[in-house]
Amino acid sequence: MPIDIETFESSAEDRLRKREETNADRVLRFLATHSDQAFTQSEIRDATDVKAGSISVVLSRLEDRGLVRHKGNYWALGDADEVAAYTGLAESTRSANDRFGEEDPNEWLEHAVDDEDSE
Repeated sequence: MPIDIETFESSAEDRLRKREETNADRVLRFLATHSDQAFTQSEIRDATDVKAGSISVVLSRLEDRGLVRHKGNYWALGDADEVAAYTGLAESTRSANDRFGEEDPNEWLEHAVDDEDSE
């Protein structure tokens, strides 16, 4: 995705590096590409190069979010509405991060309202 020249000129080099694709991203992309099929963990692992020790955790977390479905030994892409909501949010977040840089959680905490102070 291209960026505007102002962002290019004014951003530090580390801000202009693309974010590494996560294991969850790779698994979802693979399953979305093959949405008419279900796969075993080992098939997903081999197709995505996710480490053997990580694939189970990745799939379980995606299942908890409704992004993949599991039946027997097979896994498939989750409910279309859940996946669409997630991918829309993820793409919006990536675009905002690409344009404005990633948020610093510590900055947010500095300005957060303490529940006791708001009473």
